[in-house]
Amino acid sequence: MKTVTVFGSCNMDLVAYVATAPGRGETVHGKAFHTVPGGKGANQAIAAARAEAETRFVGAVGTDRFGEQIRGTLHEAGVDTSGLRTVEGNSGTAHIVVDEGGDNSIVVVAGANAEVDHVDETARELIASSSCLLMQLETPLEGVEAAARTAAAHGVRVILTPAPAEPLPTSLLSKVNLLVPNEHEAAVLTGEREPEPALEALLESVEEVVITLGERGVLYGNRSGQRLSIPAFPVHAVDTTAAGDTFVGAFGAALARGKPVQTALREGSAAAAVSIQRKGASSSMPTEREIREFLDEHAN
Repeated sequence: MKTVTVFGSCNMDLVAYVATAPGRGETVHGKAFHTVPGGKGANQAIAAARAEAETRFVGAVGTDRFGEQIRGTLHEAGVDTSGLRTVEGNSGTAHIVVDEGGDNSIVVVAGANAEVDHVDETARELIASSSCLLMQLETPLEGVEAAARTAAAHGVRVILTPAPAEPLPTSLLSKVNLLVPNEHEAAVLTGEREPEPALEALLESVEEVVITLGERGVLYGNRSGQRLSIPAFPVHAVDTTAAGDTFVGAFGAALARGKPVQTALREGSAAAAVSIQRKGASSSMPTEREIREFLDEHAN
């Protein structure tokens, strides 16, 4: 099987571009505004599909227009939406401010994502027939744990992005095969501020860990003693929104296709590098051909 199933959130991203992000109590003039379907789950699904993995998405949208747009965007990207439920009320939204340096701040309102708190029969079938399951923490933890248990019961590789950062129970971590935190999330989980000791601490709970380090690349380790440091590609950042999700989606797609972890890490890093040179979340994600072309250009 070469199929990726994503269990998680989908939002409408409401993105304002500014010269400098406002401080507390401050009002600033914006330069542009866009609405773009996003959410960590949907972003990872679109990134995986564009990287040419057969991809399914399990989540929920509301009965509003945003829900229709989110479903349509996933479908257009080639994602199987048979596991995407429609529930009464509003879809999830993310309110994003992006400054001239490409950095962002985000407020997420759960909406329909709050209903992704269990695994129904359709979701169970989709997860059980996958090669890997991608998850995040923008949906209720009980649903994430149920999805992890389902995957573990069927021998499906579980890849978890622990974002937004929060302490995680052993009952969940024991079902995770590969954890992909950023530096801040790794510190929340371990109390270690430096990536290397954080990596070692996390390997006490999970088999494999990738810590994403932004412009410093990624750090990988597993319980067999393998350690890899993959530098980031030197590109000019326009918008870093969903860079981490792009990495995880492309990385998961490469693993699902049976590629070695070092190759998968490099493909994920290339996908993220392409995405941050463009505005938006799902709209910025590269195709598999674009990832290959980028890697060819940066071969040396």
